[in-house]
Amino acid sequence: MNYEYERQSPMEIGSSGVESARVSFIKRTYAHLAGAVLAFAALETLLLKSVSSEQIMSIFGRSPWGVLFLMLAFWGASWMANRLAYFGASPAAQYLGLGIYIVVEAVIFLPLLHYAAFYVKDPNLIMSAGIMTLGAFAGLTLTAFLTNKDYTTLGPILSVGSLIAFGFIICSILFGFSLGLVFSFAMVVLLCGYMLYETSAVMYYWPTDKHVAAALMLFSSVATMFYYIVRILIQLNSSRD
Repeated sequence: MNYEYERQSPMEIGSSGVESARVSFIKRTYAHLAGAVLAFAALETLLLKSVSSEQIMSIFGRSPWGVLFLMLAFWGASWMANRLAYFGASPAAQYLGLGIYIVVEAVIFLPLLHYAAFYVKDPNLIMSAGIMTLGAFAGLTLTAFLTNKDYTTLGPILSVGSLIAFGFIICSILFGFSLGLVFSFAMVVLLCGYMLYETSAVMYYWPTDKHVAAALMLFSSVATMFYYIVRILIQLNSSRD
């Protein structure tokens, strides 16, 4: 996404003890992000308790073409959710977009988290992954705010990295090879870059009435990092068996 909004320097935000529109926007964005994370956790917990292994296999199937179809459906739903959140004329439309995205993410994560919860020996794996993800996000957010640097300059690098990752994922589905531990670590590094990029975008460039869409953007990166950290922990546990 290109950010063509008027930039405010960090020294201009919240000057003289008066809360600026930008500071209010940032607070609303991170409040909505926290709400999205809690909603995702609650929904995923409900799904894990109510959906069986047989039901998961019937939904997701075993064919790589089924996985590819599922990914395409996910991208379509994500595109619609982002459109609603960013371009929605009413608050209801924006919240609908965020809600759709949370539900879609919860469904996509279900097979991996079901495996982590019921087939991995470490009973604290999901909790550990969540703590690691939130710790990384908090550290990167503080880095962006305290350094006052504009990390949106990382945009071209992140775009190239995303295209390469996308190519690997598609090839793994079509040709049946597994994306190993190195790929998962590489994705976590890529997502660290996205978190810095997106935090700078929230600080300087996003319109101050688009806090719902900004929260969706941040939630997307947090959720995806969580996904790959879970994969890493599963793979490390398997290697010890």
